[in-house]
Amino acid sequence: MRFEDLEVWKRACRLCVDIFKELKECKDSGFKDQITRSALSIPSNIAEGYERSTNKDATKFFYYAKGSAGELRTQIYIGMEIGYIHKQTGLIWIQEAQEISKMLSGLIKVRTT
Repeated sequence: MRFEDLEVWKRACRLCVDIFKELKECKDSGFKDQITRSALSIPSNIAEGYERSTNKDATKFFYYAKGSAGELRTQIYIGMEIGYIHKQTGLIWIQEAQEISKMLSGLIKVRTT
């Protein structure tokens, strides 16, 4: 199996693309850079972890991805509060980031048992 076949990776990529597209017109480059970096970090760390040769190494990167999902949720909440992200869009993204975190927890559990 390849990391490209993992549903969690596919969903993380879709979420990242949605965020990049939605915020392409955002004039606050600091905010835009930070939120897109955390979104991009999720599928990137999943891919890097999956390509590692040991379960210990893989798990470390899956934890990084999970941490980035939490960071992303925080930035979405802030973006909604300051008016950069429409509330409905933000709530959908938050739910998806939470689901991705749960999927990563499952992947971590499989790799550590």
